[in-house]
Amino acid sequence: MVTLKDVAKEAGLTVGTVSRVLNNRGYISDDARAKVYGAMKKLNYRPNEVARSLQGKSTNTIGLIVPHIRHPYFAEMISNIENQAYKKGYRILLCNSQSIEEKEREYIDICTGNRVAGIILCSGTVSVEVFDGIHVPVITMERYLDNGTAAVECDNRQGGALAAEKLISSGCRHLLHVGNINNITMPADQRTEGFREVCEKKGVAFAEVFTEKAQYHNMKYDMMIESALLEHPETDGLFLNSDVIAAQALQVCRKLGQPVPEQMKIIGFDDVNIATLTTPQLTTIHQPVREMAEIAVNLLHDAVGGKVVPKRTVLPVYLVERETT
Repeated sequence: MVTLKDVAKEAGLTVGTVSRVLNNRGYISDDARAKVYGAMKKLNYRPNEVARSLQGKSTNTIGLIVPHIRHPYFAEMISNIENQAYKKGYRILLCNSQSIEEKEREYIDICTGNRVAGIILCSGTVSVEVFDGIHVPVITMERYLDNGTAAVECDNRQGGALAAEKLISSGCRHLLHVGNINNITMPADQRTEGFREVCEKKGVAFAEVFTEKAQYHNMKYDMMIESALLEHPETDGLFLNSDVIAAQALQVCRKLGQPVPEQMKIIGFDDVNIATLTTPQLTTIHQPVREMAEIAVNLLHDAVGGKVVPKRTVLPVYLVERETT
């Protein structure tokens, strides 16, 4: 059986340093962290939570894996999941994968090695087969897995349809949708499908602009939005896949001398705090983050207790009209 001492020897570090890395305590250099995880991977070492794991019991910890911690949507989701988990007597082991599959696999190993009660996965990068060997409940947010325990989603298609209907009813006849990540399939793609269906049904012209994965992480969309509007100067209505993108669209419209909502109407998605911090305030599609978080934690808690839980839960969204329409 591989021990902490073996990992330390392989990494060329002290046992104390390895322990600090595993427990994330004190100062840890990036080099030391890389050496420890490299040694763990080579030796197939799985860290655990000492006494309780030695007894073969799970802990009262929930592994929470997200692709982003700076994005307002994920910040709000994390906060709500932590709050609901605390009410149920759980603590959170937060892992920021940055949508890197290797990191997600590593974090899943760390979660299972620490004998978490279950995992809530808010990221869709890791391959489905990874979850075949996990013997704890896995609750996915905005992603459905056949081999997962349960999934919690919002009705993305409904959200896209609501956005198109509102822009069209507000007089817009040349729409532009920005948001889907190029070459990456995500649940949010259904927003485009709902938006497209309404536009086609109403006979309204529309264009779609794809974003890049790098923009998803650095949250810088202004240059891309400006380029799209210059390419489609007839645009009078924008639907953006997040309030972060919508807020930057507001700035671009001001730069281009297109007053909102007089000349350009804008709708975002999520209804996070940034939607009320802009001038004018954003009309947006409300995603029920608090309810989704509560349901996810309850599903995990019930699954841990041996109860049968619904495989899929889809919550409705609704439009919140403010000043950009």
